[in-house]
Amino acid sequence: MAPRAKTRDRILDASLELFNAQGERNVTTNHIAAHLQISPGNLYYHFANKQAIIAELFRRYEARIDDFLRPPERALTLGDKVVYLEALLAAMWDFRFLHRDLEHLLEADAQLAQSYRTFAARCLDNARAIYQGFVDVGILQMEPAEVEALALNAWIIMTSWIRFLGTVGEPSAELKPELLRRGIYQLLALEVGFVSPGAAKEVSELLCRYLTDG
Repeated sequence: MAPRAKTRDRILDASLELFNAQGERNVTTNHIAAHLQISPGNLYYHFANKQAIIAELFRRYEARIDDFLRPPERALTLGDKVVYLEALLAAMWDFRFLHRDLEHLLEADAQLAQSYRTFAARCLDNARAIYQGFVDVGILQMEPAEVEALALNAWIIMTSWIRFLGTVGEPSAELKPELLRRGIYQLLALEVGFVSPGAAKEVSELLCRYLTDG
């Protein structure tokens, strides 16, 4: 069983590498098998088709986001904001092919589309809870409707940023982490009008950090 599991993981790791570098549409199962120097039959033993590989990579991504995108069982701090942002940035970079061609991937697999809808709803619920946590400790000053709107707008920016970069002259294959960091700046900019006076200085410094890095 151990060698079989190892081969399965190697297929997933190689697929993620190739999808990120070349775009999912440009990579076939034959490309993946050749990259690993295994037979196509060996690959199909573990995964029936490319959609099955994509679905498993999505489950990895989903588990990673679920692991950190939730409010802690204590009062939030500004330090938590950095942790959330950096974790989001790293996940987006590591699974950038999902963000780059999301609509196509969901159209090609109804089951994946349903899983993604459930995942997105859960993320939005957790984002609302996190923003409300920042309101509760006085970092943000917002009404419930504003919390709802901010969570939704933040989701739109974070899930669409990579595709936006692909429309303004940056070839997908040349995407760089620093360009993703600018997306975090855009997200933080949504919050500026709601920051409490006591947190304004630290939030301003955080904005400058991500603007400079991006």
